[in-house]
Amino acid sequence: MRAALQVLRRAPRLRHQSTAAAQKTVDDAFLASLEALATTSQSPDVRKLHGDDESHHEPIPPEVVAFPESTEEVAAILKLCNEQSIAVVPYGAGTSLEGHIQASRGGVCVDVSKLDQMVAEHPEDLDCRVQAGMTRKAVNSALRHTGLHFPVDPGADATIGGMAACGASGTTSVRYGTMRDNVLGLTAVLADGTVLETGSRARKSSAGYDLTKLFLGSEGTLGVITEVALRLHPVPMCVEAATARFDSLEEAADAVQALLLHGVSVARCELLDATAIDAFNAFSKRNEESCPSLFLEFNGPTSEAVAAHTELALELCADCGGRDIKRSQDESERDELWKARHELYYASCALKTNGRAIVTDACVPVSQLPGLIQATSRDVKENNVVGPCFGHAGDGNFHCILVYNDDDDEDYLERLKQVNANLIERTLAAGGTCTGEHGVGSGKKAYLLREKGAAAIDAMRSIKAALDPRGVMNP
Repeated sequence: MRAALQVLRRAPRLRHQSTAAAQKTVDDAFLASLEALATTSQSPDVRKLHGDDESHHEPIPPEVVAFPESTEEVAAILKLCNEQSIAVVPYGAGTSLEGHIQASRGGVCVDVSKLDQMVAEHPEDLDCRVQAGMTRKAVNSALRHTGLHFPVDPGADATIGGMAACGASGTTSVRYGTMRDNVLGLTAVLADGTVLETGSRARKSSAGYDLTKLFLGSEGTLGVITEVALRLHPVPMCVEAATARFDSLEEAADAVQALLLHGVSVARCELLDATAIDAFNAFSKRNEESCPSLFLEFNGPTSEAVAAHTELALELCADCGGRDIKRSQDESERDELWKARHELYYASCALKTNGRAIVTDACVPVSQLPGLIQATSRDVKENNVVGPCFGHAGDGNFHCILVYNDDDDEDYLERLKQVNANLIERTLAAGGTCTGEHGVGSGKKAYLLREKGAAAIDAMRSIKAALDPRGVMNP
């Protein structure tokens, strides 16, 4: 099985051109210096945990894990590592899906989970500032008394720092945007220990380069994010969910386009194919019809406003072939629906005994989504592999979960690889991106040059070399 899996991992690597790539290993003298700065662990179990995420990529543990409790401690750790050319890999909650936390050159994992406090609340200005190790659920729990919330929802209870570093989004992006739209500024520690403050609490600025956006999606390659200023939104007074069934993926995708073109204010817009519904039912003990389906949510300040959008949306779904259309304002029913939707990754893996998965993350212009989903679904069937398709149809982002286990032979894995390659090729040809929300990590590096072009890659390398000349940050 291990040899066969290499078929999935073979891909040309982008050459790292930092002036002195970090390759040194830690020694006793370094460990003594590190232990004087922060709590550390070399426990095999702790190290293993910090080299493994939710992806199919092989875990690669760091040599030591540090647990700083302040920005100052992070700065001291990075300064020490930079001086000795020791690699540094930031770690939040380990929920990433592209091998972001593999310690490919050993070194130190900087776990920010102890930086978990609310720094400041400004409800009158609809913003707050949190430490990077605070999870999104903890943020919303702390904000409950304000009537505000932070709506970016990737499903997993990820840390805010990790979400910022990966440019995360999720089911609510169609209404509220991604992390790139909801971060006002941040504190980041550069490779040499310099503490950088970016952005401001102002809602707009034309002063200088946008360094905040530079760090959003940087995946720990430029520094360690320790604080994030977040844009907040009022908790909606009224919420309604709806579901609609379709006879084909094309009809369902056409309905999504119709909603957007008619200006329907939809808060969530999720498309699931029949295989995803089967996984959804089996894992969550539900009994939804096995067919392409839309899960929708609408919210607003009054029940009348929400009802108007819901009714228009359902009319448009019906016009596109939607049937068995249901709506509900019951909170518990709605929560169960979205809980089950967020568990679809695990539900998909459960379609095979001890299943693991390659998670695709294609994102295309919404007009291109119907064709891409249909072609991918056809590919899955023709190659006889397990691959439920679902995603955030309202912003053109969808996932095909390609499931395998230890019983699968090399031929099956080759077919998985081909489905994945075909999907990414179609995505890029349609003007899309190989990763809409999961990030590049080690899993998508092979496609970055093809998507961005040589000039863009050279510009990124120049930025990396300027901020991290020794190449110590998540090399």
